[in-house]
Amino acid sequence: MHSKFPRNPVTPPPCTINTLCYRSTPEHRNRHLQDEVTYRLLKLLESEPHLSQREIAKRMGISLGKTNYCIKSLIEKGFIKARNFCRASQKTPYMYYLTPSGFEEKARVTCRFLKRKMQEYEEIKQEIERLKVEAESLAHELKSGD
Repeated sequence: MHSKFPRNPVTPPPCTINTLCYRSTPEHRNRHLQDEVTYRLLKLLESEPHLSQREIAKRMGISLGKTNYCIKSLIEKGFIKARNFCRASQKTPYMYYLTPSGFEEKARVTCRFLKRKMQEYEEIKQEIERLKVEAESLAHELKSGD
């Protein structure tokens, strides 16, 4: 079975300031999406291991099927463990715990995620400056035309 999460993560090609990440290759965009989902899921499971998959899906804004797929993938890779606490009166039969390798993966994903967000922030700042210059130029043209 082909996993959506690669077993041996490959460092994505770096984004340049002039090329926004969403304009890069499909593989690069897919890696960013994987990193974001993995980061958010590991962070959520670390802080609230008792959540059901339905609650996880709701909090993350993803489908229950995708949540199940991602959790199974993280379990297969050894990043999380599921402990069964099945009680007839409760709907939460599992608690999810990060393993030592899960904490390491969370650190790696967090660094990649932070780096990408910082790059996006710098790109947005540059775009804002370009828009300000353009808006000032257009405003000047409108005033001259009156």
